[in-house]
Amino acid sequence: MFLSVFDMFKVGIGPSSSHTMGPMVAAARFLDQMRASPFEFSGLRGSLHGSLAFTGVGHATDRATILGLAGFVPDTYDNEKAEAALAAINETHSVTPEGLPTLEFNPKTDLVFDYEHNLPGHANGMILMATDAQGDVILRQVYYSIGGGFVLTEEELAEGKATDEGDPVPFPFKSAVEMLDMAKASGKSIAEMKRANEIARGCADSFAKGTARLWQVMNDCIERGLNTDGILPGGLHVRRRAKGIHDALQAERGMNLNAPHTINDWMSVYAMAVNEENAAGGQVVTAPTNGAAGVLPAVLRYYLDHVPGASESRIEDFLLTAAAIGGLVKFNASISGAEAGCQAEVGSASAMAAAGLCAVMGGTPEQVENAAEIALEHHLGMTCDPVAGLVQVPCIERNGLGAIKAVSAASLALRGDGHHFVPLDAVIETMRQTGHDMHEKYKETSLGGLAVNVPNC
Repeated sequence: MFLSVFDMFKVGIGPSSSHTMGPMVAAARFLDQMRASPFEFSGLRGSLHGSLAFTGVGHATDRATILGLAGFVPDTYDNEKAEAALAAINETHSVTPEGLPTLEFNPKTDLVFDYEHNLPGHANGMILMATDAQGDVILRQVYYSIGGGFVLTEEELAEGKATDEGDPVPFPFKSAVEMLDMAKASGKSIAEMKRANEIARGCADSFAKGTARLWQVMNDCIERGLNTDGILPGGLHVRRRAKGIHDALQAERGMNLNAPHTINDWMSVYAMAVNEENAAGGQVVTAPTNGAAGVLPAVLRYYLDHVPGASESRIEDFLLTAAAIGGLVKFNASISGAEAGCQAEVGSASAMAAAGLCAVMGGTPEQVENAAEIALEHHLGMTCDPVAGLVQVPCIERNGLGAIKAVSAASLALRGDGHHFVPLDAVIETMRQTGHDMHEKYKETSLGGLAVNVPNC
């Protein structure tokens, strides 16, 4: 099994990897299919299903789909250009993607939120259609946004592309047991094995530059969040808190009156800064999703700023180790909140961050696996119940607590010798089963939990 670090960590936009980035990617793929088609097209239509319908407005799914059909993609997204494009589309009721003619598209009537009909492949389903001059559909494609910005057509999903292994790599571990066995046999760390797999699929030079960019985008996101205040969009009037907390923490530095647990506030504020930026539609890195994007950067920033002896030279090892764990979770369970609840998002992120921190602090492969297991185990059963369908409450604070759990899990693992009772593979399988059994109203539909017990005002 191989999942690149650049698949697990993608540069994109908020507020959701599955509900914002995924639909935009799906729309871009549909445009490519149209460009390769011999048909002459005159218009576009679409429908959103399942969780994409129920929480689509709060996640800006309609906006992302419209912009995707206009030619925008997450990695190069420009908000100023996007706003201008949306205004033009709403005025002209048309889009003109590169390489295609002007296509009729009225956002108010041609993109439907279908709350009645779920699609069979995944909770996040959408249908995109192209029409001829008479308005008849001549091209149709079903897409599934399966979490973390990953998108599959219904055909790809049926063919098993969600767990596609691709070309051979030196260390093709599909489970934590295989990962540890390969580490023991080779004498390599998890990061070293993961790096060998990455280099086998690409250029070592571009890999180093790519990982450096990932951390740069993550850290820039933290900094923007720490320096921006105001009210988050969406109608809940949630106030940004990261700047105020950070200002207070900086003012308290050097004082002898701080309680030891203040370090938890630093971890939380880094994570909250990222997720406030995500909620505002800013640039983030999926880690492994947007809804959980703050956990891993917060733990890495904690390591760099607060751990004695920390070195920026270990950032790559942190990301590689975290990606290895994230790949196991995605391959054997899910990283999608709409499929398995928030245990699959913040829980997975916490496990990844715990593994990364444990690794750069000298942990053995066995201790790293233990750290990931502890973090994920103690997120089991966590529901995804965003108030008003917005990635704000409880998502922003939940990332902070996920970061704290990750650091605690890494610390506990480092206090041991790697031997422990519950294996990581068992926790991942338990998460998968729990997600399968979880009622749909607790899986990113905003039909249960906090979403219905907290007034949307």
